[in-house]
Amino acid sequence: MINEIKKDAQERMKKSVEALDHAFAKIRTGRAHPSILDSVMVSYYGSDTPLRQVANVNVEDSRTLALTVFDRSMIQAVEKAIMTSDLGLNPATAGTTIRVPMPALTEETRKGFTKQARSESENARVAVRNIRRDALSQLKDLQKEKEISEDEERRAADEVQKLTDKYIAEIDKALEAKESDLMAI
Repeated sequence: MINEIKKDAQERMKKSVEALDHAFAKIRTGRAHPSILDSVMVSYYGSDTPLRQVANVNVEDSRTLALTVFDRSMIQAVEKAIMTSDLGLNPATAGTTIRVPMPALTEETRKGFTKQARSESENARVAVRNIRRDALSQLKDLQKEKEISEDEERRAADEVQKLTDKYIAEIDKALEAKESDLMAI
């Protein structure tokens, strides 16, 4: 019973860290990276489709992404989807290739993205702490129902706290890496 609670808490904390990684991928840095366009959806024959399913995204150089659209008739729709996304990118079409230059980040936008990254990491920390609270309350309930002893409950609570500390440290490390990436010119 205790092991199931700890395993569930660990899985949920791991998912919180993964969600943070996805959120960080959407915060663009000055460098071109294909994951920047992961959130872009293209209207493909009436249904919204992820950009990666209608085009091949490559890094041309450190500041430019090159997209090769599979279906030539979709070039305009892909270009429009990139423009209307909230990424602030302006694609340029050259025949069958769409080039997306990454605008240089100003000091103000860097600070804004850093603030956004801190906010996302704080949300992840809160999620991990909520998972810890849930696990601890489940352990307390087990102890009240006399299914486990007080010592077992205390030991399990210490292990849940160690898990929490581990995942909070991972979140802090990810934030530090993202901040240094954002502030690099």
